[in-house]
Formats: sequence, structure tokens, C-alpha cells
Amino acid sequence: MQRRTPIRKCVGCGSRRDKIELLRIVNNQDEIKIDPGGKLPGRGAYLCPNLQCLEKAHKKNSLSRALKKKISDDIYESISEEIKHD
Repeated sequence: MQRRTPIRKCVGCGSRRDKIELLRIVNNQDEIKIDPGGKLPGRGAYLCPNLQCLEKAHKKNSLSRALKKKISDDIYESISEEIKHD
């Protein structure tokens, strides 16, 4: 029997993709972190690993809503750098 990979929704564009294809951002004890392994505890949100989805999430404020925390521009910048390095 084959295991299915979980499907998650991008907070930027709204497309549904396999969890392993998306970048996980986590709110871990009021600290926003990028979670490349997908194992950190805390409230998570998923983004397609491209700058267009990050821009959409920033404009719609959907990342803040998903993580239930205000996201600073520094954090958006660090997410952008992570996407550029992949």
C-alpha cells in the first residue's frame, strides 16, 4: 500500500500542492522561522517557493493571518532570501 503525501495550500496563490513542494513558515513561541525540514513545532503556513507567491501573501496579509502574528518586513526579506537560494 502506497502512502500519500499530504496536500497543503499556499497562502500566496491558493494552489494546492504536495507538502514537500512548499516552503513552511512557522510561528514557534512568537518567533517566526523558516522550517525547511517541516518538523519544527508551532503554527505553520505554506508558500510556493517563488517570489510571486511571497508578494501575493505580503499584499493580502495572508501569511500574518495564517500564523496569527504580525510579520515584519525583515522576516519577509529573510523568506525572500531563502527562496532565492533554493
